[in-house]
Amino acid sequence: MALTHFDAKGDAQMVDVSDKAVTNRIATAENYVKMQMETFDIITEGRAKKGDVLGVARLAGIMAAKRTSDLIPLCHPLPITKVTVDLVPDATLPGIRITATVKTTGQTGVEMEALTAASVAALTVYDMAKAVDKSMEIGGLRVVLKDGGKSGRYEAT
Repeated sequence: MALTHFDAKGDAQMVDVSDKAVTNRIATAENYVKMQMETFDIITEGRAKKGDVLGVARLAGIMAAKRTSDLIPLCHPLPITKVTVDLVPDATLPGIRITATVKTTGQTGVEMEALTAASVAALTVYDMAKAVDKSMEIGGLRVVLKDGGKSGRYEAT
């Protein structure tokens, strides 16, 4: 299978999606921010000096999904119809598990938008808590669901 973002000469190109069918599309991405237990407690108890860490990170992720084509050079600007970003505290990490879901009706998928939303939400958690924990780790970024379009449904195992 050839990489679609390169032409026959090997130059980068934006994929032509004009002949693709307009379909309902959805993608979900996940990641996590692992932190010290003290940091986890500060965030979950609402004691962070910068404010509501999870609320701000949720908004940052939603905003990021809408700006993906400004950040990733060959992404198409898409009419996003819905973005959800869920941040769930997990004491077993300890840390925050992030799930971002993006929907559109269009000619190309929204995997990059979901990945961008999850990434920026995690970066925002880090930014808001770095004063107390510079050792936080962001990891596990992956697409766990993609549906719609010619290639059909993908679910991570």
